[in-house]
Parts: sequence; C-alpha cells; structure tokens
Amino acid sequence: TIDTEKLFGLKGGLFNVSALQTRGRSISQDHLNNFNPISGFEADRSTRLFELWYQQSFLKGKLDVKIGQQDLDTEFLISDYASLYLNANFGWPMAPSVNLYGGGPSWPLSSPAVRIRYRPSEKFTFMFAAADDNPPGNRYNSLPIQQATGAVLGSNSDPTSQTYNGANGTNFNMGNGALLITELQYALNPQPADTSNVTKNPGLPGVYKLGGYYDTARFPDYRYNNMGQALGGPNDTTGIPRWDRGNWMVYGIIDQMIWRPSIQSARSLGIFVRATGNGGDRNLISFAIDAGLNLKAPFRGRDNDTIGLGWGIGRASSGQRQYTRNVARTGTDSLVPGNENHLELTYQAQVTPWLVMQPDFQYVWHP
Repeated sequence: TIDTEKLFGLKGGLFNVSALQTRGRSISQDHLNNFNPISGFEADRSTRLFELWYQQSFLKGKLDVKIGQQDLDTEFLISDYASLYLNANFGWPMAPSVNLYGGGPSWPLSSPAVRIRYRPSEKFTFMFAAADDNPPGNRYNSLPIQQATGAVLGSNSDPTSQTYNGANGTNFNMGNGALLITELQYALNPQPADTSNVTKNPGLPGVYKLGGYYDTARFPDYRYNNMGQALGGPNDTTGIPRWDRGNWMVYGIIDQMIWRPSIQSARSLGIFVRATGNGGDRNLISFAIDAGLNLKAPFRGRDNDTIGLGWGIGRASSGQRQYTRNVARTGTDSLVPGNENHLELTYQAQVTPWLVMQPDFQYVWHP
C-alpha cells in the first residue's frame, strides 16, 4: 500500500496491490454440499493477483473514488458485527454468493470496477460501484443449470467455483455484463474519537444500511428451456435453459449496540440483522436472513474478547424447487430443496497482544 502524499506529495491518494496463495481443500465443497462455506477462508487452490487499485479523495475527504481491480465485499453488503463469525454467509451473504457468476467480485475474486463514496456528514454515507459481474470469465462456471446441458443437471457442482482460464488473476474479464450496486448508510449516535473525558453520554451507536444491485448479464431460467418447455420435465427435449436478461437483489442491514454499562466500559452487547431478497426464476436463493448477538468483554479482565451467537437461513427459490420437481417426474431421484439454516457459536479470545484464538461451533440444517 502506498500513501501518495507521503511518497511524493499528492494529497488524498492511495495505491494498493495484493496477491493471494490459497492451499488445502474445501470441507464445504468436498463433504457438506451447503450453499454457504463454513469458513470465509475457503477458496480454490491458486496463486493469483487479488486487488490492484488507486483511490483519490476530494472535498477534504468527503468524496473518494476508487478505480481498478477490486473486491467489493469489503465495503458493500457488510455487517460490522457479523464480521466476528467464521461462516462465509456472515461476510458476503448467501444470495449473491450462489446467484451471481462465481459469487461476483467477492473473496477470493475481484473485478475491474469504479467505486464512488460520498460522506456529506458523519451520519450519512452514499456508495455506488460499477463492476464486471463475472470475475472467472466463464459463462458456465458456477452451477449445474448454468452448464446448459441436461447431461449434467443435478450434478454436485461447487456453488462458489472459481475455475476459469487465466487463474492467475489477470483475466480482467469484461465480456458478460455489469454489476451495478449502491448503498446508503446512516450512523446513529456517532461516538467521539476519545471517550476518556466525555461527560455527556452520546447514546448507543448503530449503523443502518439499505442497498441493492442490478446485473445486466443473462442468466439461465430455472422454469423453461430454450423451446419454452418446462425445464427438466418429461417433455423437455433439449435440457438447455432459456437465458433471461438481468438480475437484481435488494438488502437491508442493522448493526445496533443495545446495552453498555457506561461509555467508558469495554463491555457491550450488540445485535445485527441482515436480509436479502430477489427474483426466483433465475436464482438458486430467493430470500435469506442472518442475525446474531455479540457480547464484548464477557468476563472480567478480558476486555478484548468477544462471544457471539449467530443464525441464518436461506430459502431455495421457487424456480429451483419447481425444476427439481420436474426432474423427479422423469424418474430421477431428486430431493426438493427448501430452507437451509445455519447456527454458529464462537468465542474470539485475544491470548496475547499479537495472538488471537477463536474456537468455533457450527451446525447446518438441511444443507
């Protein structure tokens, strides 16, 4: 990371370049077959360029623009309280992870993008980004139905597959469509930077977010094939889905502290809730929600520890359920998906100033 003001005097400039090497195997992909990986670190094995961008601020820091190869899940669709948890759904949520190509521009993939952020006051923030919607660059990379052939429908594909040509991260695909995403944030009771000498309690802080995206690419329809017949049914003569233009999702996020003995106290209790909703004819997930409780400093003398209990649910779309019923009518053994629930209990302990350990328990219903 380069601060251009410190390097050669250009105020408000920031340059960033990063790379990744991921190793090992994904327990979610190999053994669980759930929509959301049980660890946000899980990724296909590769060595690749991750991000390469330049950011410039204007208007005394109220406006900044970032351009280049970016990972949008560090700024959009994120709950601060949910970042405690290890399950990937508490980061970039379930719906875009399985509905967009390769999960969209989110870990461990990034896309060419332009991001604009405007903060007119300490309470309001507006963000907008336009990005390539398909980091892998392979139209048939994610799900069995996107393979566009009846021979593989129902196969055990990885919903977060990052398999593509140019796996070193320099593909810079621009051939499918644009992902347009926007978010409005409101900060309730912003806290002073130094609370040691505060005499008046500013109240319990919270952040409320509303947003949504639109993807201009084409997506395979779960209901009809390219001849207008019921996809996967006994009269399906092609097994090739119809391709529909565009895809959308809306979301809301609440991060709210609900209890703190005093403003100087390290102990506090916070809640988070995040919900997403989208159409069901061209998506695996049509509705999802996750929520949780975080207790900071749960024990005396453990001011930097946090214990959290989080839960989430994802609803398989009506199109996906109908497609599975159609396949079952042909005599193929096929379970109709419903709601996938996950529960996580975690404890983050700062053992030393340089070491954090986090025991974690998860349970998934109906993966």
